[in-house]
Amino acid sequence: MNTTLIEIYTHSGEGYNPFFIKDNWQVAQLNYMPEQDVFGIEKMDKHRQTDEVFILLKGAAVLIAAEEHTTGFAFQCIHMIPGVTYNIPVNVWHNIAMKKDAELIIVEKSNTHLGDFVYKSLSQQEKSELNKQIRDTLNQSM
Repeated sequence: MNTTLIEIYTHSGEGYNPFFIKDNWQVAQLNYMPEQDVFGIEKMDKHRQTDEVFILLKGAAVLIAAEEHTTGFAFQCIHMIPGVTYNIPVNVWHNIAMKKDAELIIVEKSNTHLGDFVYKSLSQQEKSELNKQIRDTLNQSM
């Protein structure tokens, strides 16, 4: 029996690991890291060349999307459900707030992590508003 017919990829460490890159798309795993803590989000990011798909494997996470206005970000938060597929369209500001037990799969165009991203830091007021929305989102789900 040929044992190379099925390829197996895992990631058990902290943070982001693109472990399968092929034919202009990639699959990565994002595990909890302090910058993604539920109350540690400092910035939003967006991609100019790709949608980004998220699938929660386990744990608790809040997917954050935002519209940018002259007065700052207007956030939309959703408590992720394991096994459900979520898509953030190209050019939409987003981030993920994770509890320590969270693990996610990310699917996007290949090499997105090497340069197709723009970051914008949150103001103190935006951080405060986002933390409130994350707390409310997590509490509504219980």
